[in-house]
Amino acid sequence: MRAKMGNDFVPDDLDASKWENLEPLTRDLLERKLSCSGCLENLISDSSKLAEHVSETGALLYIGMTCDTESEEKKGSFLEFVSNVRPRLSEFSDSLNRRIVNHPSVDDLPERYDLMLRGMRNDIEIFRKENIPLGVRQTELVTEAQSINGAMTVDFHGEEMTFPQMSKFLESNDRSERQAAWTTMAGRRMEDNERLSEIFDELISIRHQIALNAGFESYTQYMFRAMHRFDYTIEDCLEFHDSVESVCIPILNEINMNRRAGLGISELRPWDVNEKGGSGPDIHGKDPLRPFDTVEEMVEKLSDMFNEISEDLGGKFDRLVEMDTLDLDTRKGKAPGGYQYYLEKSRVPFIFMNAAGLQGDLETMIHEAGHAFHSLYCGHLELIDERDYPIEFAEVASMSMELLTQPWWDKFYENEEDALRARRTHLEGVVFLLPWIATIDSFQHWIYANPGHSREERAEVWLSIRDKFGSDMNWTGHTDFREVSWQQQGHLFGVPFYYIEYGIAQLGSLQLWKTQMGDPQKALDDYAKAMSLGNTKTLPELFEAADLRLGFDEGHFLSLLGMVESELSELAA
Repeated sequence: MRAKMGNDFVPDDLDASKWENLEPLTRDLLERKLSCSGCLENLISDSSKLAEHVSETGALLYIGMTCDTESEEKKGSFLEFVSNVRPRLSEFSDSLNRRIVNHPSVDDLPERYDLMLRGMRNDIEIFRKENIPLGVRQTELVTEAQSINGAMTVDFHGEEMTFPQMSKFLESNDRSERQAAWTTMAGRRMEDNERLSEIFDELISIRHQIALNAGFESYTQYMFRAMHRFDYTIEDCLEFHDSVESVCIPILNEINMNRRAGLGISELRPWDVNEKGGSGPDIHGKDPLRPFDTVEEMVEKLSDMFNEISEDLGGKFDRLVEMDTLDLDTRKGKAPGGYQYYLEKSRVPFIFMNAAGLQGDLETMIHEAGHAFHSLYCGHLELIDERDYPIEFAEVASMSMELLTQPWWDKFYENEEDALRARRTHLEGVVFLLPWIATIDSFQHWIYANPGHSREERAEVWLSIRDKFGSDMNWTGHTDFREVSWQQQGHLFGVPFYYIEYGIAQLGSLQLWKTQMGDPQKALDDYAKAMSLGNTKTLPELFEAADLRLGFDEGHFLSLLGMVESELSELAA
């Protein structure tokens, strides 16, 4: 019997973790009689409802696994879904896409479907059935890597600690304590270095084969299509790297020169500064910034902050708290990092992070809240594809929120001096992050252009890229760790080529910050207007909606980083 159409097409209590429950619905969508563009619209609407259920099921299984990587049951449930449901869904999605784009009435569809159809046609071109099992194996390997990282703890000062908990010691004014903490963490990472390298080797091989199967010379070319990068090119990314080198590195070097002078040292060591974010001890010997003691305190102060910024943002943040979809504390067995995952059927954002009371944790939470705001702003859009905003603009939402909230950070500090210091360290972090983005992106471009490389070649290229975009630092005694320090960047394993987006978005967020300096209300209005569009406009059009420019050139960098440099000078005065 055919499933019902319309609002009752997908039962509310559908268990989308089992293919036998999904199969009748997918068959209906593939066999349903279509006689006009209106029929096509109903088909798209019903397929969107089904996709909401499937997406939310996958999200909840992933969330469960990352919140408890030591649970074999949760890991097994996620991998069962990946192995038995997603492959069949991939075939179904390709068949459905072909049915829609090849239908005689497709040209009669309203303009709202243009972007969706562009994506469908692209996905049809690159879909290959033989890549499905390769994708399953890829997910299995990524899950293993996450479990390895989630299990990493060290004994320090007589306690077992997670890596997020150890971060506070890297901000200590006692250099010997920083060194002990850093070397303990590096030593722990080296214990799993070999297996992580094996996993990465296999991932590279799988990904290259996926690209070949789809008719591409390299995985780089394949991923630009798979990630729907329609509005910028590989050459644009290379221009981004060059702009970072010419504009950011001189500012980074000046910051490090002041760091050496302030710390009274002749050369930097790995425990003196975090090359990814620029964090480290205060150069004037002041106590490390500690914006909150408990997760509850952080959430309460964030609520106060967002409500003071605007009733709109305050209401959205309080909704997150009321919906109880926050897992923010760090603990053993929890995957590293932070993310926001939107539950498509419930229209509820979930935020995951590892808070340990650091300024960096506060910034992470604000970043993920920005993602959640984005999801809430466009949650009114009917179709899941319309809410599936480009990653590059998703990061504008989050990185802008970090900058736009800076004037209110005094809520987390008893004295204005600490609030200003927090703002300064964050802006220094912007300067450090752009070269790190160029490092990771440049590394990936080389890896997948040379898939047959040896580990020795990989280490040599990684070190050369680090020398180009990193700090002038003495690594004596730790060169073996430096050669594999790329393993700390989870994106390389789990979401290949997802990193340049942070750079593109950082440039967008700096422009919104510039708007705020001249007209705070316009910045909030531009933010809300653009985020509400979801995926209904192209990437350049989304930038334009927020009164931003999408650019990669040196002049664009100079105008924005010059503003950062000027603000840093004022904050240091």
